[in-house]
Amino acid sequence: MFDEKVIQMLVEGIKDTLYMTLVSSVIGYVIGLPLVVLLNVTNEKGLKPNKIIYRVLDIICNIIRSIPFLILLILLIPFTRMIVGKSYGSTATIVPLVICAAPYIARVVEASLNEVDAGVIEAAKSMGAGIFQIIFKVLLVEARTSLLTGFTITTGLLLGYSAMSGTVGGGGLGDIAVRYGYYRWQEDIMIVTVVLLIVIFQIIQNIGTKIAVSLDHRKR
Repeated sequence: MFDEKVIQMLVEGIKDTLYMTLVSSVIGYVIGLPLVVLLNVTNEKGLKPNKIIYRVLDIICNIIRSIPFLILLILLIPFTRMIVGKSYGSTATIVPLVICAAPYIARVVEASLNEVDAGVIEAAKSMGAGIFQIIFKVLLVEARTSLLTGFTITTGLLLGYSAMSGTVGGGGLGDIAVRYGYYRWQEDIMIVTVVLLIVIFQIIQNIGTKIAVSLDHRKR
């Protein structure tokens, strides 16, 4: 069964899966990080409390996070088609992955920023630091280990979601698993795709964990 054609298909599936997962993780953080900074700054104990802004962002995050990814993927088909010109394939799948990831990242990072010692923030204020200085030189720096850990967790989550997108032609290993493992009952290919997904997940988790530990000043 595993001739050159099948092997090439699996290699392409790995490439597409990594492409979807890593690109959506990076873009999700680019969107999610400013979102969480606003959430942190505008909450009742933040640097500049604003109930309206915080409440609006909080509701948006909760609504998106409450929708199962497969349903969100289908709901966003018209929007995805408008952005990339089609609703199937690895590039198209990045759109719902990013929209799903951004609020999740916001919650993960929010927890990381809330772990920063309030005494450090107060010390920065007493030295005359402004809001942006506190955000970029205190909050984000102090929470860098948790931020990286959150990035690793989010990437693992999106890896699973990218595989799930295979049910609607999303591409990658998930698409191969559905087409060959479900529709054609070729269990050998199904098992291989599952093993490959597990291996990729473990590699991402191990790399992320090692980098996070190396950046953790508390372990030095």
